[in-house]
Amino acid sequence: MNITIFYGGKSGEHEVSLVSASSIVRNIDISKHKINLVGIAKDGKWYLQPEQEFQRVRQNEQAVLSITEDSNMAVAVIPGGDSNHALKAPSGTIPTDVAFLVLHGTYGEDGTIQGLFDMCDIPYTGCGTASSALAMDKEKTKMIWRQSNLPVLPHVCLKKSDMEHQEKVEKLLVQAEKEFGLPLFVKPCGTGSSVGANKANTSEELKKYVEEAFKWDEKILIEPLINAREIECSVTGNSVVGGPVTSYTPGEIIPTHEFYDYDAKYNDPEGAKLAIPAELSPERIAFIQKAAVLAYKALDCSGLSRVDFFIDKDNDSLYLNEINTMPGFTSISMFPKMCQASGLAYDQLLDLLIQEAVDKFNSKKSIQTNKG
Repeated sequence: MNITIFYGGKSGEHEVSLVSASSIVRNIDISKHKINLVGIAKDGKWYLQPEQEFQRVRQNEQAVLSITEDSNMAVAVIPGGDSNHALKAPSGTIPTDVAFLVLHGTYGEDGTIQGLFDMCDIPYTGCGTASSALAMDKEKTKMIWRQSNLPVLPHVCLKKSDMEHQEKVEKLLVQAEKEFGLPLFVKPCGTGSSVGANKANTSEELKKYVEEAFKWDEKILIEPLINAREIECSVTGNSVVGGPVTSYTPGEIIPTHEFYDYDAKYNDPEGAKLAIPAELSPERIAFIQKAAVLAYKALDCSGLSRVDFFIDKDNDSLYLNEINTMPGFTSISMFPKMCQASGLAYDQLLDLLIQEAVDKFNSKKSIQTNKG
């Protein structure tokens, strides 16, 4: 099967993608698949990468993919071109039976590229267009979960247009402080990896971090900061097409930083301890696995997602925090490690995601789109 791995991206999580894709390159079964690499530069341009780049990373456990921005290897996209004709480089077409998307954050995880591949008739890994867009928007995700009677923390949402009305903003910030108390957690609605997220301990910090969060998105959330354990659960399967939706052994993030921020996740090797399985009773583990599947299905997810929870240390209440439709995929990332703890090896996980991409595509192709 011809697999094209897409990585990089026009996103604040560009570097994270390089590391995730490097692990996939080292673990994908080349006896079953022929691999092409397409690197997406920070300006959004696509480039077919030389075979030597695949071999360099494949043969070196410490190597990280780079992106060669060679105009002679620029990739063009032809909607409606199908797997054999939709992707073209100056050297010719790039046969793609499945696009393996290893893109975190904006333009990669928000439904944008998923919609493009739908138009190109190319199967792709992960969630579809609508579920990717919904899951990327933390406010909309919480609305759907609350409507589905799933437990979420209260929040205040601010839009960039609100900043034109300072009195309204001041009122909302005062309301958040009054209802939730300090400290408060401020984060963009549409980023991952804790990009733009901050803990506000004072009213002055709250205003400062609201402005910081708006640098990363047009909507932001303000939430109470509870004294919580951070529990995560991997989920795979297609909740729309049918077939099994599987949740795996939950793990726990134990941050050594004030909270599990970008630096703790990717720059500080001692930024957090990972406990897999999480130290919970069998009954609580089963409950979390069931809740993760319900959260996944509520958004019509497919392929994979990591569902994140809080457990309040003060009263033991469980809350859904957010869902990540393209979680970190390094060899030490929580998603593959939780799957491994349930007996699904990394290379088997990759094969599962590829097969699910094909199944999702075939199901969608069977849907009638015109009366002719």
